[in-house]
Amino acid sequence: MPRIGKKPITIPQGVDVTIAGAHVAVKGPKGTLEFEFHPVVKFEKSGSEIQVTVEKPEEKLSRSLWGTSRMLLANMIEGVTKGFEKKLEIHGVGFRAAVSGKKLTLNVGFSHPVEFPFPDDIVVTVEKNIIKIVGIDKQRVGQIAAEIRAVKKPEPYKGKGIKYSGEIVRRKAGKVVKAVGSG
Repeated sequence: MPRIGKKPITIPQGVDVTIAGAHVAVKGPKGTLEFEFHPVVKFEKSGSEIQVTVEKPEEKLSRSLWGTSRMLLANMIEGVTKGFEKKLEIHGVGFRAAVSGKKLTLNVGFSHPVEFPFPDDIVVTVEKNIIKIVGIDKQRVGQIAAEIRAVKKPEPYKGKGIKYSGEIVRRKAGKVVKAVGSG
């Protein structure tokens, strides 16, 4: 069984990681992220590497937080250097999306357009039928994408709706019309 928590995290050039107990702040070229970790998890910075440890590795809580905390910190570092993006596709006749200011307007078959406000740290762009969500916080980018998708999930008969790029929608067969026999 792999132990992801034991792997060290390398800090790339231009990224500053500040550790104050359980509070970790990561500053990079794209922005700053802060997170308050569980007090069981300890971070040791040596040069350009961070090692994640826990107080009592034999306890279930410590083991479960170990790898999770390591990946959260690794995602923070990746977010301030590269950023994260999610793409959504809109399928359906007359289905459209448009961005104006800090609002995404969706026309997805309802009697009214659905307006979806998004925060300042998230950038949403629309090109043809693809909505692109970009930001430095992986959790927030995923949450915004999930909330936009929830406005009109893809339906299984015609596949109309908003789906993740690369998502496969399982299709169902429609009603079968039987020929009426004489008799």
